[in-house]
Amino acid sequence: MASGLTTADSTAKLLSNLKIDAGDWPPSLVKNLHLLSPDQIQLGKMLLEMGQSHLFQHWAEPGVDDDQKKAFFIQLSKLNSSYPGGLASYIKTARELLADSKAGKNPYDGFTPSVPTGEVLSFGDDNFIKFEDVGVKEAKNAAFVLVAGGLGERLGYNGIKVALPAETTTGTCFLQLYIESILALQEASSRLTQGTCQKEIPFVIMTSDDTHTPTVDLVESNSYFGMKPSQVKLLKQEKVACLDDNDARLALDPHNKYRIQTKPHGHGDVHSLLYSSGLLNVWHDSGLRWVIFFQDTNGLLFKAIPASLGVSATKQYHVNSLAVPRKAKEAIGGITKLTHSDGIYIQD
Repeated sequence: MASGLTTADSTAKLLSNLKIDAGDWPPSLVKNLHLLSPDQIQLGKMLLEMGQSHLFQHWAEPGVDDDQKKAFFIQLSKLNSSYPGGLASYIKTARELLADSKAGKNPYDGFTPSVPTGEVLSFGDDNFIKFEDVGVKEAKNAAFVLVAGGLGERLGYNGIKVALPAETTTGTCFLQLYIESILALQEASSRLTQGTCQKEIPFVIMTSDDTHTPTVDLVESNSYFGMKPSQVKLLKQEKVACLDDNDARLALDPHNKYRIQTKPHGHGDVHSLLYSSGLLNVWHDSGLRWVIFFQDTNGLLFKAIPASLGVSATKQYHVNSLAVPRKAKEAIGGITKLTHSDGIYIQD
């Protein structure tokens, strides 16, 4: 007489080994647990504890859509590993922010805005040139980071914005302009500091799913515009899960019940990417002192970067923001100093 474990028996044994009580789990998930690894089951347990049972309510019986169910957990694992603190932290933070928004809570309550202190630079005057000289010398101790995750759709352009021409005389694209400017700073910094060996300035480009492959194609087809390939690092930001409601329930793709709907997470990802990639440790260990962040389409930026770096070095700033005067009612952001009633202040 033949005997053996049924699927239900093997599932029960697996849950027992993992010390998991699945009594109140969605039956549609429990029936399919034999498809998942122990780590994936633990991830499912965390999601259920975070109120995400809707993700599994419409799962088919075992033997139907099994490959899609496995792919669903592969996507969940990727979303979990790409966010600091994982999906539990993402959901918890989202709920707190959504609750504050629903309650009309103002995160700036208790703060008084004022004009921040800083150095006003006028292009070409003696003060500007003084700081510029310091900044050029200091450039060899800097790394440059370009945030280039967006397309040019708002400009009526379907390609990556760094491929747009920065000016029409030569048609030089923004990325070429940036790389050539960094190389010029690299050469000048070495010359002014009488370096025996020219120090290569690291250049990082943060891309997204939309821009990564076109950016790789652009630099490779143009021999990195004269920069050594070893100087250039591309870091791709991952997407995050979309939310379905104010309870921060993760949104399923309306066209695929086995896929989470995702979206880009914004420019702030660049900081966690630099940290998780290990580049910050490499730069620190090699003696670099500065990280310069800039956006994808700002052709005049490098005319001001050396002077602003000189201000940071001279005044020993930990953080420095470069801005232009804002006209009243102009649709651009501003920098302000916010002072709290308890004496704490932040720059925003």
